[in-house]
Amino acid sequence: MILILGGTTEGRTAVKVADEAGKPYFYSTKGEWQEIQCKHGIRITGGMNTEKMESFCRQNDIRLLVDAAHPFASQLHRTVDETSRTLHLPVIRFERKYPPRTENIIWCEDYTDAIYQLEKAGTDHLLALTGVQTIGKLRPYWEKHTCWFRVLERETSITLAQEQGFPKGNLVFYHAGESEALLLETLHPQAILTKESGESGGFSEKVKAAQAAKIPVFAIKRPPLPRHFMIVTGEYGLRKQIEKNIPAFYPLRSGYTTGACATAAAKAALTALILGEEQKMISFRLPDDEEMTLPVSHTEIEKNSATCTVVKDAGDDPDVTHGASIVVTVSFSNHPDIRFLQGEGVGRVTLPGLGLEIGEPAINRIPRQMIMKELSALYDKGLDITISVPGGKELAQRTFNPKLGIVDGISIIGTSGIVRPFSSEAFVEAIRREVEVCVAVGSSRLIINSGAKSERFVKKEYPGLPAQAFVHYGNFIGETLKIAAKLKVPLVTLGIMIGKAVKLAEGNLDTHSKKVVMNKEFLKQVAMEAGCSPDVESMIERLTLARELWTLLSEEDCGKFFPCLLEHCFAHCVPLLPEGKLTILLIDEEGNIPFRIQ
Repeated sequence: MILILGGTTEGRTAVKVADEAGKPYFYSTKGEWQEIQCKHGIRITGGMNTEKMESFCRQNDIRLLVDAAHPFASQLHRTVDETSRTLHLPVIRFERKYPPRTENIIWCEDYTDAIYQLEKAGTDHLLALTGVQTIGKLRPYWEKHTCWFRVLERETSITLAQEQGFPKGNLVFYHAGESEALLLETLHPQAILTKESGESGGFSEKVKAAQAAKIPVFAIKRPPLPRHFMIVTGEYGLRKQIEKNIPAFYPLRSGYTTGACATAAAKAALTALILGEEQKMISFRLPDDEEMTLPVSHTEIEKNSATCTVVKDAGDDPDVTHGASIVVTVSFSNHPDIRFLQGEGVGRVTLPGLGLEIGEPAINRIPRQMIMKELSALYDKGLDITISVPGGKELAQRTFNPKLGIVDGISIIGTSGIVRPFSSEAFVEAIRREVEVCVAVGSSRLIINSGAKSERFVKKEYPGLPAQAFVHYGNFIGETLKIAAKLKVPLVTLGIMIGKAVKLAEGNLDTHSKKVVMNKEFLKQVAMEAGCSPDVESMIERLTLARELWTLLSEEDCGKFFPCLLEHCFAHCVPLLPEGKLTILLIDEEGNIPFRIQ
């Protein structure tokens, strides 16, 4: 069993990740005020000291602790530390993402130091954004100076403030979505005091508003964590650590894309080149800015270049590149920019429509962005990046690269950096569990998307829905709609991009590329049915990828073709949801939703 200690935004995300396994776990918060939505979690409330936590872990056969509590919950972190050491339990710390510490903020080691720094600066009117629990710690300051505390508008917060002797008239109540700037304009403080609470704690927004008003910012540094805590900063890292420490918790392991492996290898190579040291492990960031770490299997350093290898682990996904060596050589260059060069086993683009120049190595846009972001942070001059995959030319014959005009090797791909394990039976069962969770938490609508990329776009349409409302169908559109119908979901939105839409429109409810590819003859029929101009037929014949339709069709033909395509999609999907209402959103490459049907 797993015990998650939450009460935070990270706690909610941890619940979402744990629910994906479909197995029971415990979710603990100190109070009962947090509304948490989960299906398989067992909710417990009330503070636990070390003795009580150790007893709970023994009685419930806890094998893993997930500390997703507030970064300033120092006592709880100590309790988790002591319990883990006594019972020899691993601890995953679900940490927040923090902006870098900058010199335009006055950093304080603790509350005593904050009082010293405030008085040294002559601050007589302070807005404290550190929470009701810190009123007592700042007593020596507010007893002598004007001070406002912003707190949650709850009876417990007001009572606690009054018990500390703090004047009720100087309490300012927090309301979700309120303007930080408006509060500052109302109170005119000489300074604000906040905590290094990270992005999810609104730290950046507070600092930005204060600095725009030219108000000094004092910030309490977050307390250090025990060294043996395994740090993760997002849902992918959390799942990977759970898979590592409780191997049987999930039915299938997740993995990494070739793009993620190439990014890790590139950063390791540049680090080795700069430091002149062999690299064993390397940290890098996914597109969502989550930090991950991968092992480096080999390092070779020369005078002006270094080469590192990362072996791809695709998890339990039947990926042809699983176990392949992703080898990256980074060389100093007189060229002012970062250039990507084709190495052995990496494909070369020979046809238009892939979003890459003809002749360029087949390294997709997002992996390029990941690599450039990591390397430019370490070195600000020209670099040549050569990515190789030994045996890649042979592996490519088992992919669709030859049909796409990519020759000599595989593509370096990936939009999220993570491979979700693919097994038809297990994947559909995972979808079922996620839809069950959506229903259990009372979401008014189920949003189904192919993956992380389309989900990001569709979330903008439904900002008020809980995270559990968004479910990835992968390629199993038909199975997902059947599950929604069986669970009597009243409202379903299907977000789809053009690559899958052209397959769905023909009646392919499983859109995996191993089973079905774009049918140009069918698309010609759609164009004819929609009344498109005569030259569209020859344009379709020249297509390499379906996404080229967005740029090759005229505005007038777009207005005819895409609605007709959606009508075909709708006709195949509606019968699977007889008692529900279906909406289909067609998403373009920029994340816009220009066409929809319901």
